Amino acid sequence: MQASVYYRGSLSSCNYACPYCPFSKRVDSRETLARDRQQLGKFVNWVRQQESRGHRLSIFFNPYGEGLVHSWYRQAMVELSQLPHVDKIAIQTNLSVKLDWTSALQRDKAAFWATYHPGETTEERFFEQCMTLYEQGIAFSAGTVGLRESFAAIASLRRRLPDDVYVWINAFKDRPNYYRPGEVEYLQQIDPYFAHNLNDYDSLGQSCLAGEQVFYVQGNGMVKRCYQDKRVIGSIYRHELEQMAEKRPCGMSQCGCYIGYVHMPEQPFHQLYGNSLLERIPQAYRTVPQL
Repeated sequence: MQASVYYRGSLSSCNYACPYCPFSKRVDSRETLARDRQQLGKFVNWVRQQESRGHRLSIFFNPYGEGLVHSWYRQAMVELSQLPHVDKIAIQTNLSVKLDWTSALQRDKAAFWATYHPGETTEERFFEQCMTLYEQGIAFSAGTVGLRESFAAIASLRRRLPDDVYVWINAFKDRPNYYRPGEVEYLQQIDPYFAHNLNDYDSLGQSCLAGEQVFYVQGNGMVKRCYQDKRVIGSIYRHELEQMAEKRPCGMSQCGCYIGYVHMPEQPFHQLYGNSLLERIPQAYRTVPQL
């Protein structure tokens, strides 16, 4: 079968201190980091084994915190990008690490969902990191949380990055009715798809590919249909994907996060993003230059 797998291990620490993030400047213990490394190694081995079972996989790392500061995430991306049955390996990252290792990636399979954090890094540094990926021909999207104090920074980044790089804005939803008149329209000039993220989608009982073609895997191998749904549907180390896959209507009243609502087939996102759905690149953008 063809499946998308979101993976999140025990890592819950970050090298940034964003005020809105619960994982900012959290420091994991040596024991937690060792467990995370062991878990990821076991997961990579499981992925290897899926070739003989006839599965094709797209994989997205979305750890709590920043994964690429740890060598095992970089090594995993390189190895997974080179496996013939892996169609995509992508990661959510702040791009704070050196990118010399990315030359070893199979560039037509690797992708980055890069988040810009004004106040934690300079625009120049983040721009240079993005351009390193761009010049290597590695697909990526870039963006930030739509906080009012970040408007000028994200507008400046949009002006500097090539037009074929998608710059997204995550709506800030922690405060109801946060945006003032005219601000949504302003942000849509930067991110034409901003209104999609601004919405929360009524999802209770609605069809969703989560749990059918999309699986959320925890470091211990436990599988949930969705990162918000607490119900465990199996374990990748005890069950085959086919045993866990079935149509499962959403049990949540609403879905407001990109990695959730994009898998609702009645919404337009598969048409908008195509095979770049995981790394959040609309088909209208071409982030891989002609080399």
